[in-house]
Amino acid sequence: MRGALKFAPLLLLAGVASAHAQAPLRFPAIDLIRVHKAARTMDLYAGGRIVHTIAHVQLGGQPVGPKRFEGDGRTPEGAYTIDWGNPKSAYHLSLHISYPRAADSAYAASRGRSPGGMIMIHGQPNLWPVARVPGDWTDGCIAVSNEEIEALWEAVGDGTPIEITP
Repeated sequence: MRGALKFAPLLLLAGVASAHAQAPLRFPAIDLIRVHKAARTMDLYAGGRIVHTIAHVQLGGQPVGPKRFEGDGRTPEGAYTIDWGNPKSAYHLSLHISYPRAADSAYAASRGRSPGGMIMIHGQPNLWPVARVPGDWTDGCIAVSNEEIEALWEAVGDGTPIEITP
């Protein structure tokens, strides 16, 4: 009993701190994602209107121009869909983008190259020791914060369209 009284002020302070804690990020069911590469933003739509914009998305290490080939470090441009999710990703969750389309594959094949694949929206690397890797660092994916990918994971279903613009 005496020990509990000694810690009562700490418990009171902990209660006040948790009362001001920010609620987890949540989105309604998202029916369209639009990524603006140059602006580094991701607009999320529900019912035909923007419900949230994610700022500071991170792209491939060579972000200007469309993805053409495996290993070019570029993020695709065009209309795709989210077609599956990976809860056991090397990054904090990931949502697969349906790249390459037939046109992407044909372009690369006409030049004797592979178009690449496994383009995702994902969080930060699982083993990264701080909140966010700086700059554009992916191999062509779109990286967001871990909090943002958790909210996307809950709100984006398979088949959701994603448009990626220059």
